Amino acid sequence: MHLNDLPTPALLIDLDLLDHNIDSMSTARPGATLRSHIKAHKCTSLARHSAQRSGSDRFCCATLREMEGMVAAGLGADLLLANETLDSERLGRLVAAAVAADAHIMVAVDSDETIAAAAHAAIHGPLDVLIDVNVGLPRCGCDVTDAGRLAELARRAGLGVRGVMGYEGHVVGNADRSWRTEQVTVSMSRLQAAHDAVGGDITSAGGTGTYDLHGWANEVQAGSYLLMDTSYGQLGLPFAQATSVLATVISVNRAENFAVANAGLKAFGMDHGEPTVVGHSMFFTSDEHATFVPAPDVQVRVGDRITLWPGHIDPTMAMHERAYVMVGDEVVDIWPIDLRNW
Repeated sequence: MHLNDLPTPALLIDLDLLDHNIDSMSTARPGATLRSHIKAHKCTSLARHSAQRSGSDRFCCATLREMEGMVAAGLGADLLLANETLDSERLGRLVAAAVAADAHIMVAVDSDETIAAAAHAAIHGPLDVLIDVNVGLPRCGCDVTDAGRLAELARRAGLGVRGVMGYEGHVVGNADRSWRTEQVTVSMSRLQAAHDAVGGDITSAGGTGTYDLHGWANEVQAGSYLLMDTSYGQLGLPFAQATSVLATVISVNRAENFAVANAGLKAFGMDHGEPTVVGHSMFFTSDEHATFVPAPDVQVRVGDRITLWPGHIDPTMAMHERAYVMVGDEVVDIWPIDLRNW
């Protein structure tokens, strides 16, 4: 299949650029020092490709659905649910499935209640936990001073306590590298204090924007580096924009100098801003439309194909059913986004 044969909007992955990104991260974070985050793409085919090329089989997930899919796909050698859950029944079924598949799973906990849910699930098989610590992002995570108590509670409940995790999500997207470096140090001082009280062999932190700033954490939870977006593209990272959305121009207004393509709000994650129209200027997006201003001296016609880059890759991937894997203008594979939705 050729690029021109694809129905639009179509999510494209440039295989050569994807492999460049995998290789670049593998150089900085080889083997077990990377725990690649599935939430960034929700695609088991991509995860398998990444594991085969990088040699790293550690993954983390944001949802139980992602965990279930990874186990079912035979990618459960070392899986972390880097999120709290109170759904002990579903977590229990996941534990049982992991036992049957010879997979190993962990789950983040940050309260008495999430520990109780994990302990209830552990009647179906062994379950390890990481104590999730608030290192500055106002999201999940316990206070540093409570980490030791929670670890002891988890151990008494029969859970294996492997260590700590903390995500400096308030830091990863800042364009000032010196500021990111300073703030990672602050966040990791909190995580280290928690680890001193918790113990264990795992200190898990970080993301694409801070993957190379962690001298203390022994694994980094990065995911967006694989495909990238324009938000991370502002940070000067050694990763290329490997994912785009192909759209078709469906209307041209020459009198007012704008054109419209058939990829709008339902094709992109918009929380980090509008998509970028390659070669032109974005005007605005609506449900099914991207209205753009053609570049000077460029004659845009109805039926032309245009390329758009997403501002935030994670929610963009979740809006598509499949990704077309490209080498040049040829489709070499089609990867289902099989872990999308809840």
